Amino acid sequence: MTDASKARTETVEKIDLSIPKPVMATDLEKAVYNPDNAAFLLRLWRLLISFLSIGLALYIIFSTWYGGLPAWQHRAVFTAVGLVLCFSWFPYKRGRKKFHPLFDLLPLMLSIGLLVFTLTAYPDISLREGNPSVLDMVAGTAMILLIVEGVRRTNGWAMTIIASFFLAYIFIGPWFPGLLSHPGFTYTKMIDSLFITTSGIFSDPIYVASTVLIMFLLFCSLLLRTGAGQFFIEFAFSLTGTIRGGPALAAVLSSAMVGTITGNGAANATMTGSFTIPLMKKVGYRPEFAAGVEATASQGGQIMPPIMGAAAFIMAEYIGIPYIKIAGYAAIPAVLYFLVAGMVIYLQARKRGLTGLSREQLPSFREVMFRGGYLLLPLIMIIALMIVGYSPMMAGLWALLLTFALSFIRRATRMNLMGLLAALEDGVRDSVVTTMACAGAGIITGAIMLTGLGVRFSRLAIELSGGELLPMLLLIMIASLILGMGMPTVSAYVVLATVASSALIKVGVTPLAAHLFVFYFGIVSGITPPVAITSYIAAGIAKADPIKASFQAFRIAIAGFLLPFMFVYNPALLLQGDIVTVIRSSATAAFGLMAFASALQAYLIHATPLWQRVLLLVSAVALVDPGLVTDIVGVVPALVVVVIQWVNEKKRSAASKGTGLPMS
Repeated sequence: MTDASKARTETVEKIDLSIPKPVMATDLEKAVYNPDNAAFLLRLWRLLISFLSIGLALYIIFSTWYGGLPAWQHRAVFTAVGLVLCFSWFPYKRGRKKFHPLFDLLPLMLSIGLLVFTLTAYPDISLREGNPSVLDMVAGTAMILLIVEGVRRTNGWAMTIIASFFLAYIFIGPWFPGLLSHPGFTYTKMIDSLFITTSGIFSDPIYVASTVLIMFLLFCSLLLRTGAGQFFIEFAFSLTGTIRGGPALAAVLSSAMVGTITGNGAANATMTGSFTIPLMKKVGYRPEFAAGVEATASQGGQIMPPIMGAAAFIMAEYIGIPYIKIAGYAAIPAVLYFLVAGMVIYLQARKRGLTGLSREQLPSFREVMFRGGYLLLPLIMIIALMIVGYSPMMAGLWALLLTFALSFIRRATRMNLMGLLAALEDGVRDSVVTTMACAGAGIITGAIMLTGLGVRFSRLAIELSGGELLPMLLLIMIASLILGMGMPTVSAYVVLATVASSALIKVGVTPLAAHLFVFYFGIVSGITPPVAITSYIAAGIAKADPIKASFQAFRIAIAGFLLPFMFVYNPALLLQGDIVTVIRSSATAAFGLMAFASALQAYLIHATPLWQRVLLLVSAVALVDPGLVTDIVGVVPALVVVVIQWVNEKKRSAASKGTGLPMS
């Protein structure tokens, strides 16, 4: 069970399902509200919810192997189960210890009714497409309202407000000015589009959530129960712990490894941060910087293959490229992201005179690999199976089965039937937040498609930018960061992929680069001030100021802001080109990003004066463009700074030896 799952479980354990006793109670009501009976009902309900969760997990495994329900019914039933679980595990008010009879039990009962409806309505409902019945209208209205409330409970107010706005836009659009206006639609048309078809709530986001994502979350839950999280942390510390700034570098490496299987920056920060942040503080890093490092690495785990964040699977559906190819194309930018984050950490360590840990304080690499190296096998299997043509779902299923078998290698991780069922329940519990996010994203995309806003936004973006690429990229970057604040990556990506990617494609950007551009900014928005969820979680662990921690994360993750521009202008970074071009482009991009990081840190070999920082910034900007002339213009100034600083350092070293004093 992940730390995030444990936290949610503890929250569930504190929730009291009993309802306050009415003023005028009958004898029967008095018996129902008897504390002993209430405790029994509470235990019974928890047991039923466990059965429902495990049943959903077993259905997903079965449907992966043999095939499942028809498309609409599969997605609708999955969404309805997600609503039942959401209103069972997430009270209407965070921290509340009792379920409210109106705000908790009523939506729970409605969700159960929707589950019955979605199980029985098909195939008749498909025949009513375009002409929904009164019952369809009631069920569709209930599902939309419950999803909006479920999004609020699981993902916060930002996405709730955006989803509510797009619902309202269906009706108030005729009063918007210019290109943002549309003719308007009836309530019946909205229910038909969002609920009865598969172009609204049950579109690609919920399809991916109900197939690939939940399978990988089940696999992740099982893998973490075998001790994979601890193995990744020990592996990272055994490799980098002795280097200057080693604990922070280990945090980056371990969070990248854990993040690639969790696909959730906030959960990743909770899981690894409780171990890495105290160690970073111990060797001398400020709490704000330690939190920023953890947030940067945890959020960046979503861009690291082989298992990227949820949005990457949705991207594969949107642009029709197999997921394994998207993971391959995204590999170089992901490596560059973490390479620059590591450089910022190293420069900060040099700047503050910090050292690494002694070998005695660290686990032995050989012992770590001997004890847990086999846990890498499921990840290797996933890559191998997808390369030879298996679907992500089937690859995830085989990895899950292999992980279960590997759990028997060590007595401490050996899994019996109850342990297996508990892991499956944890995986389903972890999926609820993503399910609500994808259902909310389905409402947003359905409204955008119904009103034609995507086409209108593309035209508006082209007009505002004058059809020029750079102004359009800057506009979409700002929109991505604003929309992504407080929203999960998958939601931010879905909205922006729907309204913004087509604008980039129309001005000549490849579909892959256009979608990855908004994908990257959807991710870094999670660590961008003023609303930076992952940074705030890491700050809580570090006992640091959240705003300062988010600004530190912003500085450390600066590559995430420059990289998207680089691969838009230079598709070779996405493996689009011959091997020589790819290598040259990767090398110059790494050089430019490191120059940019050094300029922002005001430190290279030693502190950099203003004129050297200007040269480094010129170098970074020039190397965004892949041309030979710009490469020369970019490399030369940075090399001049490196040579000058190297010579100065040699002189300082010689002077220090001559006086017998240590270097400052």
